[in-house]
Amino acid sequence: MYKILDKLAHHSEEMGSSTESHGSALPLHTCVVKRRTSANRLFAIVYSFAILSLLYHHCITLLDSFNMVSLLILLADVVLVFMWTTSQAFRMRPVERRVFVEHLEHYAKNISDYPRLDVFICTADPFKEPPMCVVNTALSVMAYDYPTEKLSVYVSDDGGSKLTLFAFMEAARFAAHWLPYCRRNKIVERCPEAYFKSHHSWFDPETDQIRMVYENMRARVESVVQTGIINLDYISNEGETEVFSRWTDEFTPKNHPPVVQVLLEQNKDEDVTGHMMPNLVYVSRGKSMKLPHNFKAGALNVLLRVSGIMTNAPVILTLDTDMYSNDPQTPLRVLCYLLDPAMDPKLGYIQFPQIYHGINENDIYGGQLKLEFQIEPCGVDGLVGPNYVGTGCFFRRRVFFGGPSSETPEPNHLVNKSINSKQVLAMAHHVADCDFEKQTNSKWGIEIGLKYGTLVEDFYTGYLLQCKGWKSIFCNPKRPAFLGNSPIDLHSALNQIMRWSVGLLEVAFCRYSPIAFGVKSINLLQGLCYTHYAFWPMWSIPITIYAFVPQLALLNSASIFPKVSDPWFLLYIFLFLGAYGQECLEFMSAGETIQRWWNNQRIWTIRGLSCFAFALVEYLLKFIGISTFGFSVTSKVVEEEQSKRYNKGIFEFGVASPFFLPITTAALINLASFMWGMVQLLFKQRSFDDLFMQMLLASFGTVNGWPLYEAIVLRTDEGKMPLKITLMSITLALTLYLVSSIVF
Repeated sequence: MYKILDKLAHHSEEMGSSTESHGSALPLHTCVVKRRTSANRLFAIVYSFAILSLLYHHCITLLDSFNMVSLLILLADVVLVFMWTTSQAFRMRPVERRVFVEHLEHYAKNISDYPRLDVFICTADPFKEPPMCVVNTALSVMAYDYPTEKLSVYVSDDGGSKLTLFAFMEAARFAAHWLPYCRRNKIVERCPEAYFKSHHSWFDPETDQIRMVYENMRARVESVVQTGIINLDYISNEGETEVFSRWTDEFTPKNHPPVVQVLLEQNKDEDVTGHMMPNLVYVSRGKSMKLPHNFKAGALNVLLRVSGIMTNAPVILTLDTDMYSNDPQTPLRVLCYLLDPAMDPKLGYIQFPQIYHGINENDIYGGQLKLEFQIEPCGVDGLVGPNYVGTGCFFRRRVFFGGPSSETPEPNHLVNKSINSKQVLAMAHHVADCDFEKQTNSKWGIEIGLKYGTLVEDFYTGYLLQCKGWKSIFCNPKRPAFLGNSPIDLHSALNQIMRWSVGLLEVAFCRYSPIAFGVKSINLLQGLCYTHYAFWPMWSIPITIYAFVPQLALLNSASIFPKVSDPWFLLYIFLFLGAYGQECLEFMSAGETIQRWWNNQRIWTIRGLSCFAFALVEYLLKFIGISTFGFSVTSKVVEEEQSKRYNKGIFEFGVASPFFLPITTAALINLASFMWGMVQLLFKQRSFDDLFMQMLLASFGTVNGWPLYEAIVLRTDEGKMPLKITLMSITLALTLYLVSSIVF
């Protein structure tokens, strides 16, 4: 273990603080190990001995009295031990980085020193992902503090919708006003929607004027999306008419030819002040019902090929539909690493955290995913680097074509040709067609590009890149680089996690499983980090067992844990408080509140009983050939009343989702067992010494279940628990009790 940490310390020197170079003593970035590292290692040692003692206790208990209940508790604890062990890899060497953008001028003195940057933005459904949302994301990056002649934005419309294309034609016209406005007024918040919501233009005619231009654009786009018809008055030239004529009756979202449309070209289009505009290119790849399209990975690989022909920038930024830029200097922060002469040449990508705006005060759904997107990446950053999370990531283009030591094949980049020339567009359409990969018998999705074969193409791609030898950096500035939307109803939040979980299980049990291939190819600690994520849904096993078994035992007056007077009781309490306490301290040190931590652990329990469990079942069914699953776009459409309830911290149920059945059943059983435990203590003279552990778990589950009790009994709004789910849960709870009465 210490040899591994020594190697990681050497790695940190390579990826850490920049050294004196380029004739300047000013560093571009620094990297320091967090102070809690020693405490983390000491706690891991102590807790490990406690775990070994627990497993010993389980063994002697089973030898003394073998029964199904003891076996289930052992299974739960073994999975908990596995997940805890893998999670400790994140805590062995957490680091914190800082960049100095003000020093960049000493390293990049001319525009020619700035590398070209291609930005990829993906969208798939204009009704679930409103075009104005995508437009705002694109406008925010088009307005970067970056040489416009070096910047190109590619939008992948995987739904093949003329509504999205129309929205971007409008965006191109608005950009001619918005970009100079941001530049002239030194605006920091360059997403128009976010800017106008947070800035009220009292006595500012210029802002009022640009707001009016934006509102007119939005009104036209939303009108077209609502009616599905593009008014002829909105079309400004014959070229636009010709483009929309491609949408014939045979043109469907799942079956259509490729469409590549240049909306802005650097050398031709200027803004209202005469400055050059960045490239803006719309891409809708060809699709056929007879050929697999490989979801988002397939769309990004098409953008890799199209951009390779048109601009071939050495740096690529990938963004989700709703993940708009919140800091115009983000590319400059990236250059603080990429332009450092002392930086490790194996640096493949820089990942920024996913941070969400519009989260309510106490984050009732754990939508911020603070642990996964902000705390744990600092830990893995001290190893080989964070994983790719699908958005907010700057890549070196060459990482998609081989390892650090391999030669990068040159794409068919037509350097001296206009990106709007017939020759370039013809080649772009060719590589964007649905049968290109099949016709060329290429290794796209296998050896080059983003990887196919899983719903979590981002996780799988980042993991295999590090297996090839690439390293990465986690850049987490004080001002979030990107801000996105998080689901504000429970069903959507759980459905999103379930989709991720199914994809993670695909990686966990593939031929490149992190638990074997990852540990061998990268190193032990980094492999354990990937293993922890890949087996994420396994949390459902201990959560489900501990949510039902001790409580059903209590309902049947059976004691299954050590008494308070038993020395083994102290071990259980230490393990319980140690795990929860460590996580709470991590949340607090990351600037979160106790209430947010509590809500995070509650939603973790809810996920374990619902989407994690459903993901396990779904994967097993698919594995034996009974069921198949596909990609489902998370809706970005928000209803007003739903939004009001969310902002008040009220859980949104409303629909009869299967996810709600197990969590409601668990809440009812925990409440019933707690009340029956109190009856036994008060009226049946049962010893508190016997029942304490089970009462603790039942009370814990009851407190966590308060939003469910409220939704079942007290609420009358549309977000209450559907009666159907309530009745089914009561029936299931009674059935479980009757079955348990036979076991106990």
